[in-house]
Amino acid sequence: MPDSTPAFAPLATERFVLRPLRAEDAAELHRLVNDWEVAKTLARVPFPYPRHLADEWIASTLEQIAEGTAYHLAIAKPEAEGGAMLGCVGLTIERDERAAELGYWVARRHWGQGIAPEAAGRLARWAIANLNIDRITASALTDNARSAAVLRRIGFRDAGKGQRDFLSRGGGMPVLLFEAGRADLAPPVAPPAPAPEAAVAGGKPILLVAAVGLIDPDNRVLLARRPEGKPLAGLWEFPGGKVRAGETPEVALIRELKEELGIDVTEACLAPFAFASHGYEAFHLLMPLFLCRRWQGQVTALEGQALAWVRPQRLADYAMPPADVPLVALLRDFL
Repeated sequence: MPDSTPAFAPLATERFVLRPLRAEDAAELHRLVNDWEVAKTLARVPFPYPRHLADEWIASTLEQIAEGTAYHLAIAKPEAEGGAMLGCVGLTIERDERAAELGYWVARRHWGQGIAPEAAGRLARWAIANLNIDRITASALTDNARSAAVLRRIGFRDAGKGQRDFLSRGGGMPVLLFEAGRADLAPPVAPPAPAPEAAVAGGKPILLVAAVGLIDPDNRVLLARRPEGKPLAGLWEFPGGKVRAGETPEVALIRELKEELGIDVTEACLAPFAFASHGYEAFHLLMPLFLCRRWQGQVTALEGQALAWVRPQRLADYAMPPADVPLVALLRDFL
């Protein structure tokens, strides 16, 4: 019998694996969630939980992953440790709002082991870096202090109060609302340490970054997506990177394009086009943008980043860092 599991690469955490549910998980899923202490905290889970619902729900989660509408995953031990299922974590996409809703539960016998923040934080960071969303929402019953603490711990902000229908409780219940954006889920940003003369008004150091608009024979522009774990993860940008001490912007670009994309570029093929000047919280960014139509080698994502060749009129459809946005209109009009 062929494997019907969608092509979704499991997400590893420090101790666990977040993987698509399998048909053979149904009995264990039913046993773990058919517990009043678990079910009473979940809006969409009835109690008692009929056994057939486990089979139906698992089948629906596989369809949703294939469609990209939701990602409901098992929290499990690695296969090398037996692969035991500990709970579930999931995201439901709200495409019209470029948002997703986060939910999770952990079997009662595994409470107090830090499983929920490890799993929920991992999925949230993956989602903001890899899905076309800008924020993630969540909620917790007002009397569920443990769940509220998990959300705050992984970077969610309080966003007020509301009410949700809970199948297990037979009606509406008061909840605390939470929200997290890209900045909330990003790792702390250490400011650069340039020479003292590079300081600007207000004490912010200047960070010099060189970027390039690579233009292919079809007049498309290459964008790269910032990967999970980096500040502004999930946003699309022009390839490039920091200018190191002793480098010119051109030399930095030649090095970065070789390291990140595996292509060889000469200074003669880099044409200065425009620059961005933007103040971030920890530093002020100065970014010259070059254009390049000629290089040697095949563009390859050597650092696992997503790449997209985009027609000029579609550049504005891609969410980009604030510093890159003003450059988009200039480049679109030029091309």
